Amino acid sequence: MIFDKLEKQRISNGTQVLALIDPDAKNDKILPKIIDTVNKSNFDGLLVGGSKIIDDNFNHRLSFIKENTDLPIILFPGDSSQISENAEAILFLSLLSGRNPKYLIEEQVISARKINDLNIEVIPTGYLLMKTEKKSAVELISNTSPLDMNNTNNVIDHCLAAQYMGNKLLFLECGSNSNSSIELNLLKQISTKITIPLMVGGGIKSKEMALSLAGSGASYLVIGSLIEQKLDFNITLEINESVRGLNVG
Repeated sequence: MIFDKLEKQRISNGTQVLALIDPDAKNDKILPKIIDTVNKSNFDGLLVGGSKIIDDNFNHRLSFIKENTDLPIILFPGDSSQISENAEAILFLSLLSGRNPKYLIEEQVISARKINDLNIEVIPTGYLLMKTEKKSAVELISNTSPLDMNNTNNVIDHCLAAQYMGNKLLFLECGSNSNSSIELNLLKQISTKITIPLMVGGGIKSKEMALSLAGSGASYLVIGSLIEQKLDFNITLEINESVRGLNVG
């Protein structure tokens, strides 16, 4: 099982780092270079998905990714159309920061039978969008409001609710291309209340930020935009190696 393997690695080696590839048409010309960068960066796993895929070639691109990497592929679906046999597992997301029923239960019901038929490993994941300086694609597409990071109690209440609902993982998301990540003090407070692993994405653009997040309780870090923008494995390799041994256990 992919998640069990990642958890064993995390417990033994500390914070794990996952790459995120957005299989959209805008990345077609650089997709081979993106995959090459990921393969040379010593990532622990690979998320594939996006909130704004504008054509019907998701499965074709995912097949190409699978053929060119040995990393375990985990779907990070923007909706029920992004489900494929070319992945080993799926983050079964519930957008709990918002109140749009489409992303709380409707997309999940639509996708459930297909996931079952394909026998994809399911990782139940509470998905919380955090408010940053600009609106994220997830916020716009889902028509939901993110959580205000200044309202600590409200954020923690959402995290606890996600845990009590039986989720195996909590994903704290600041959005693709964000210039900032989750506030470190907030992450520290969440980590003292929550017993399930914490995944953090958005705004991770340097070794220093990765170290700060891992040191504040992040079990998993997700890096996506930096890969697309830089296409330099030296940058991502440095980030990934910097957090080895942090947040063990």
